[in-house]
Amino acid sequence: MYKGLVACRAGMGSSMLLKIKVDQVISEEGMDIKVEHGNLDSLIGFNGDVVITMEDVAHEIADKAPYVIGVRNIMDKVEIKTKLNEFLATKQ
Repeated sequence: MYKGLVACRAGMGSSMLLKIKVDQVISEEGMDIKVEHGNLDSLIGFNGDVVITMEDVAHEIADKAPYVIGVRNIMDKVEIKTKLNEFLATKQ
């Protein structure tokens, strides 16, 4: 089971919506990923496998996590699925 963090700067609205969509994709696709929700401060001490955030934030934190997914449209489950599959492919 891979561990992920869905985060944004404040950890309020956008990342919570993104977490809901990520959870839906994980459930629908039967992916072996469990995600938690937080803000960028949650990166301190985070020892998981992947951080999922908005595209603009992803560039800022690229060196702070083992794998960072930047999502352009947080409501687009196809984009989220594609990027989660890209992450899982790196683990094969």
